[in-house]
Amino acid sequence: MDYKKLIAKKIKENVDLDESFIEKLIEIPPKSEMGDFAFPCFQLAKKFKKAPNVIAAELKNKIDLEGFESVENLGPYLNFFVDKGNFNKETIELILKEKDKYGASDYGKGKTIVVEYSSPNIAKPFHVGHLFSTAIGNSLYKILSFEGYNCVRVNHLGDWGTQFGKLIAAYKRWINEEALEEEPIKELLRIYVKFHEEAEKNPELEQEGRKHFKNLEDGCEEEVSLWSKFKDLSLKEFKKVYNALDVEFDSYAGESFYSDKMEGVIESIDKKGLLVESNGAKVVMLDEYNMPPCIIKKSDGATIYATRDLAAAIYRKNTYDFYKSIYVVGTPQALHFKQVFTTLKLMGHDWAEDCKHVGFGLVKFADRKLSTRNGDVIFLEDLLRESIEKTLEIINEKNPDLENKEEVAKKIGIGAILFTYLKNNREKDIVFDWKEILNFDGETGPYIQYSYARGKSILRKVNNIPNDANYSRLNSKEEFELIKLLEGFKNSIFNAINKLEPSILTRHVVEIAKAFNKFYNSCSILNAEDEELKSARIKLVEASCQVIKNGLNLIGIKTVDKM
Repeated sequence: MDYKKLIAKKIKENVDLDESFIEKLIEIPPKSEMGDFAFPCFQLAKKFKKAPNVIAAELKNKIDLEGFESVENLGPYLNFFVDKGNFNKETIELILKEKDKYGASDYGKGKTIVVEYSSPNIAKPFHVGHLFSTAIGNSLYKILSFEGYNCVRVNHLGDWGTQFGKLIAAYKRWINEEALEEEPIKELLRIYVKFHEEAEKNPELEQEGRKHFKNLEDGCEEEVSLWSKFKDLSLKEFKKVYNALDVEFDSYAGESFYSDKMEGVIESIDKKGLLVESNGAKVVMLDEYNMPPCIIKKSDGATIYATRDLAAAIYRKNTYDFYKSIYVVGTPQALHFKQVFTTLKLMGHDWAEDCKHVGFGLVKFADRKLSTRNGDVIFLEDLLRESIEKTLEIINEKNPDLENKEEVAKKIGIGAILFTYLKNNREKDIVFDWKEILNFDGETGPYIQYSYARGKSILRKVNNIPNDANYSRLNSKEEFELIKLLEGFKNSIFNAINKLEPSILTRHVVEIAKAFNKFYNSCSILNAEDEELKSARIKLVEASCQVIKNGLNLIGIKTVDKM
């Protein structure tokens, strides 16, 4: 039963307001003693010309109690206490019926959403910063698909730009082919760093790099051949990381894919009378929007990534006819996307309003500052390996006889890293701290995994899981608070979609795990006072494991049954 819809219907019978509007106002009280749901009457004060608390008192006497134990007024709020027996039964039975599909819907059926995420730069390391975009984008893809949207996963590779001219110049001067064969990204990074070191002494190198990129844009054979080599080597290395993370894409169309589509975009901008010259460059002026100009062509005639993003947006609309197009790119690029979306709108593309920038913060380490140009980076592959190794050390210390402990360590270690990126608001910076990341007692990935494994351990000890149960016996505070969180799982998914914020779901799964452990520590399960209560509690354990599993799957984390 959808209790918010039921409440909205009951209130609608007594006030002349739209039912969907009423439903949006319904809240979950901060304390259980204040009710399970609450309707604030502030919005009715003007309509009825009465104080909200008076309206709440009057409505209390008009609401019928079907589906609820009681309806009370507390100040300006109308508080609803659900019929716990029915609530428990409906929630648990629905979870156990739908299993892996619990929380799913066809809400987004027929609507396509393009999700651009990860998008590392070719010939540069796949480092810890790229995982922020990858984790958020992959989770949004899973959440949106779970609710019926047709999602297109795009990896907009950074495979074009003046940096490739610099890399070609560096390759021709300093490449070690043997090192390139063994560790391609590290060798390409070495010569890229050397280029910038040498360019400080010899500024003419910068001009040489620009010349090579212009040749690449013009399709010169040598430059195109080297660029293709860099791209192939890079993708091979990137896919090792994607395989470890269980991340896939529908399109690897990077910036270079749009190189033959940019002239058409430039012509369209020009025809609209938007293209003006500024210091030799071609730009779209955005003064009236309080933004600097959107540069379309630099003074040397080369395009810039704004041009490519304009071409990409138009291509995606024409190809996928998207309902929304989401760009999971760092918050520092917020201005860039405002400029691109505004330019699209000025070009006459009203669908630009359906393009959304999903920003995220920075990844920091307490003892160092990261910089690709200076060669100070942390390869993601190394970070994942370190997390797995540290997890294995903990397992060897706590449970050395665990079966398949290497596989368990891999799932927990990678899950711990992903959880770190997804547990807080995406715009908040991350500061890595291994003690916190791999803590089995805090609000961490391993803690959630442990909660799930604890539940599965209980279920393994049960000879026959009962087919049905008397759920009205689940009347302790710990039991009911857990069931309420299980019921609220779907709502947390929709909140995550509305705000494009996976942490809303992640935090809800954390709360479920915490509530499950409170229930586990407070209520005897296998040694309950009678078989009826034992059956109900076993079913609650089974439902809790299912929802934790569903939640972790939606943020890209695999569960383990033992740890």
